[in-house]
Amino acid sequence: MTEQPQSTPDSLGQRLRGLRLKRGLSQQDLVSPETSASYISLIETNKRIPSDAVLEILAERLGTSPGYLRTGQDDHKVKELELKIAFGDMALRKGSDGEALQAYSEALASHTFLEPATARRARIGQARALERLGRLEASISLATELFEDPATRVGSAEWSQLALVLCRGYRDAGDQVLSVEIGERALRELERLGLGGTDDHSRLGAVLIDCYRVRGDLTRAHLLAQRMIGDDEQPGSSTARGSVYWNAALVARARHRVDEALTLAERALALLSETDSARHQALLKEVCGELLLDSDRADAARARELLEQAQGVLVAIGTGQDQARAELGLAKAALRLGEPSRASEHASRAIGLLSSRPPHQAAEARAVLAQAQFDRGDAVHAQETLRAAERQLNLLPSGRASAEVWRHIGDLWQHHGHGPQAVAAYQQALAQAGVPSALRVAPPSADHA
Repeated sequence: MTEQPQSTPDSLGQRLRGLRLKRGLSQQDLVSPETSASYISLIETNKRIPSDAVLEILAERLGTSPGYLRTGQDDHKVKELELKIAFGDMALRKGSDGEALQAYSEALASHTFLEPATARRARIGQARALERLGRLEASISLATELFEDPATRVGSAEWSQLALVLCRGYRDAGDQVLSVEIGERALRELERLGLGGTDDHSRLGAVLIDCYRVRGDLTRAHLLAQRMIGDDEQPGSSTARGSVYWNAALVARARHRVDEALTLAERALALLSETDSARHQALLKEVCGELLLDSDRADAARARELLEQAQGVLVAIGTGQDQARAELGLAKAALRLGEPSRASEHASRAIGLLSSRPPHQAAEARAVLAQAQFDRGDAVHAQETLRAAERQLNLLPSGRASAEVWRHIGDLWQHHGHGPQAVAAYQQALAQAGVPSALRVAPPSADHA
C-alpha cells in the first residue's frame, strides 16, 4: 500500500498540498505537459478541480492513488470495493445473477471511494444483472442513463455492452420496434467506426437477428444471419461467433427449416464448447434437443439425453425460465417416447417455474400438459388445461409466439374431436400472425366442451 499522511484534510487541494510537502516536493516538481506550477497552485487553493487524467498524473508523482486525492480514503477501502466488483463480474459470468447484483450494489453504496470508470463498470454490471433477473424496467432505465452519458465513448466495449442490454431488454419487454431501432443504429455505428468483424459487432448482430425473429421479420433475420455467418472467417472469439450461429438456428427453425436449424445449432454448440460458459452450452443443448424432436432425423432418446444434460446444469446456474424450457423439452421427449405420465410431471414443473414469466410461455407449457393428459385418457382435465392456456393467450397482444401456441391448441382440439374449438383456435392463430378472418364465427358453446 502507498504511504498516506496521518491526517485527512477536508479538500482535494489540501490533501494535494499536504502530501506534496510531506514528500518534500515543490509545485514545480509536479509540473507536466498537462499541468503548470500556477495550475497546481490553483488546485491546492481549491480554485480548480483537476480532470481524471490530471489527477492520475499527480497521484503517480506523489506515490498515491487518484482515489486518495479525491476522497481522502486510503487504498485499502478502494481495493476492497474493486474486489467486490470483480466478484460481481465473476458471478455474472457463472450465471449467479442475484449474487452479482448484490456485489455491485454493495460496491456502489460506497461509490465516492471509486474512480469514475470503476463505478461505471459496476453500474453496467448492475444493469446486466437486473436484465438477467427479469427486472427489465430497472435495467433499461439504468442502461439508458449510462448509454447516453458523454463519458461512455461511442463504439467502446462499454457502449456496445449497453447497446446489447437495451436491445435485449426492449425485446423481452415486448417493444420490438425500439429493440430493432437500437440494434440497427448501434450496428451501423460500429461499422462506421471500422469495427465490423469484432466481437462486439458479432454479439450485437446476433442479438439483432433475434430481435428481427421475435418481431416476425424472418426475411431480415435470415439475411442478417447470412451476412454475419459470411464474416465467420474473420478473427473473433468462439463465444461471439457461436452466438451468431445460435440465433441463425432459431431463425431457421422459425422458417420451418428444422434440419438446417439443427446443423447451425450443432455448429454453435461446437464453438461454445471451447469456452467456459456452462450456462450457454446447456442452453444450446436444450435447443439441439428440441430441434432433434422436430427434425427429419428425429431421435427422441438422444433429445432426452441432451435435455437432461442441460437440465442438470441449469438447475444450478440457470434462471427459472431456462429450467422451464428444459422441463418443457423433456415433456415433449416423453410424449414422443410414449410416456404421458412422465410428460405431465415435466410440463407441470415447467408451469410452476413460469408463474411470473410471459403468459405465452406458460400457455405453451399448458398445451403440452393437455396433450399428455389426453394421452393418459384424462380428457376432462385436458380440456380444462387448454381453456386455461387460451385465457392466458387472450391477455397478450398479437405476435408470432402466441400464434404458434394457438396453432398447437387448435391441433389438439381438432385431433380429439372438438371441431368448433379447433376452428376458434385456428382463427386466433391467423389473427395473431396478422391474417384476420373475413368471417365472424361464434365462440364454441359449453355444449361442445
